Amino acid sequence: MLIGLAGLSTPLAAQGTGGGLLTVGLAYTVGSGWQIQGFDVGYGRALRSGPFAVVSLGARLGEFIDQGAIVGGSQGFVFGPTLAARTRALTIGEFGSDSAPSHMGLDLTVETTGYVGAHSPLGIGSPWGGVSALVGLRVGNFGLVFGPTAFFGTATLVRPFLGVRFDVPLARRERRP
Repeated sequence: MLIGLAGLSTPLAAQGTGGGLLTVGLAYTVGSGWQIQGFDVGYGRALRSGPFAVVSLGARLGEFIDQGAIVGGSQGFVFGPTLAARTRALTIGEFGSDSAPSHMGLDLTVETTGYVGAHSPLGIGSPWGGVSALVGLRVGNFGLVFGPTAFFGTATLVRPFLGVRFDVPLARRERRP
């Protein structure tokens, strides 16, 4: 609730200045018998040139869940710093008022994460790394991303990744002499 309050309390005039972004979301790595469910939080910066629109640095905190267990399916915890780069969205539609339309678009996010886990059922050791190429559907500041993620450790695994992302623009105040 505090994160939502902080995002809502920023001055609207300052939000359009191209400052930083607070990114929050949920991350799910689906697999046979187990799944990583995590919470993401990070800081991103909008880029004005190049192929990427936003570069962000964040953290993922989650747990391993055994989907085959009815009760007591939690198998351990996972943490990982994440570096992500997102392309500019390709607009596929607009809706809302003519003066302030909401845009719907597709983008691509490339994400790398270094994981450390406790009681990992993966069988690839700890620590390990992950690389994801995620196609995103964005509506305003909300995004739904999906794609493959590859884990690299003592073995290599590829799993589907599903994420929900929300970007909160941070206000930037002008300096006064």
